[in-house]
Formats: sequence, C-alpha cells, structure tokens
Amino acid sequence: MLSLFHSLIYQPLYNTLIFLYNVVPGKDFGISIILITVLLRTILIPLYQKQIESQKKLQELQPKIKALQEKTKNDKEQQTKQLMELYKENKTNPFSGCLPLIVQLVFLIAIYQVLITISNSGLVVDSTQLYSFVASPAKINQLFLSLIDLTKPSILIAVLAAVAQYFQTKMLMGLQPVVEPAKDSDKPDIAQMMNKQMLYLGPFLTLFIGIKFPAGLSLYWLAGTLFMLAQQILLQKKSTR
Repeated sequence: MLSLFHSLIYQPLYNTLIFLYNVVPGKDFGISIILITVLLRTILIPLYQKQIESQKKLQELQPKIKALQEKTKNDKEQQTKQLMELYKENKTNPFSGCLPLIVQLVFLIAIYQVLITISNSGLVVDSTQLYSFVASPAKINQLFLSLIDLTKPSILIAVLAAVAQYFQTKMLMGLQPVVEPAKDSDKPDIAQMMNKQMLYLGPFLTLFIGIKFPAGLSLYWLAGTLFMLAQQILLQKKSTR
C-alpha cells in the first residue's frame, strides 16, 4: 500500500512541483505550490460537483426524511431500514460527500511529505525521485515573493488560511440540509451542534497547524481553500439561473 502511495501519488506530486519550479519565472517556490494546488483542485472538480449534487438531493428529500423519522421514532431499526430504502429509491447516497474529503486528505498528506522532505534535505532536490524529463535544480529558493520563508512557520499565511477555512465551512454549512428538531422534543440537535463546532474547530486546527509547520503547507491549504470558495460561488450562481 505504501509503495502504491509513493509511486502513484507522492512521486508524481514531487515531480510536478519541481517541474513547475523549473518553469516558473523567478524560481518562486511559493508560486509553484499555488500552481500545483490549482492543478489538483481542477482535477478534483468532478468529485466536488458530485458532492454538491448529493447535498442538493438531500435538501430536496428533507421533508420526507423528517416525516419518516417522526413516524418511526420509536423503532430505530425500522427507521434506518426505511431511510436506506428512501435513499435507494431516490438514488442518493448520504455518505457520498465523504469521498472528496478523503481524496483531499490523501493529497494533503502527500504534499505535506513532499514539502517536509524538501525542507529537511536543506532545500536540495532528491534527484533519485525525479523522472528523466524533469531537471534537478541545484537548490530551491525557499522565499515566497522574496518575503516569506516557506520552510518556516508563517503566522500571516496561517491566519489567512484559517480565515478562508472559516468562510468555506460556513458556505458549505449553507448547502447542507437543515433538520429542525421535533416540537415535542427537548433534546438538542446533535447535527447542528457538531456543525457549529466544526465552523470554529476547523479554522482553529488550520491555524494551529499553520504556526507549527512550514509555511509551504499553509500556503497549499490557503490556495486550495480560496479555489474551493471561488468554485462554490460559481456553482451556486449556475444553480440559481
């Protein structure tokens, strides 16, 4: 499994990043990270669109889901069975939104390993990892826009990444179906509580990681989050036409 991860994800990303660094004017490693982020997010657009479509279907099914839950509230086993049948009849998978997150996590781990490997090697590229058509630069310039050292933590980029994460999470929450608790129920809505926690927990974790790890990782996260925000806005505009 590790060998597949290395040959199918890690090594292609490593080579793509170095290739972009070689062709970017000014040899700016930060610009190379932004470009590879945009490339990855573009490749993942079909998965993200499926996620949005699944969320919309869940919104449309919400009245039926709520009625079914109320009808079978005293029989959880029957409730689960009927919910699965309802999803199947409407060709909806409530867990389909997890796939883009898992894929994103896999690429995040790979990018993290690439950046950490390059940083720990003193910004010297491992030529044994390069394909024959990718030239090996003598040494990588670690400065982004000649100002920020991408091998060290950057509070500025970490804060920007956390803020962008907050707005992206808030926008995603607006696309999710809202489940109102039953009128005779005094129990808190666990799903809504978790959503509110994630609205702040996600940005906090992004900030924490950003101030602990090299700025290159935060820059990747910032660029990816801004790309997702722009993509969500465009998709919402198209859906309202």
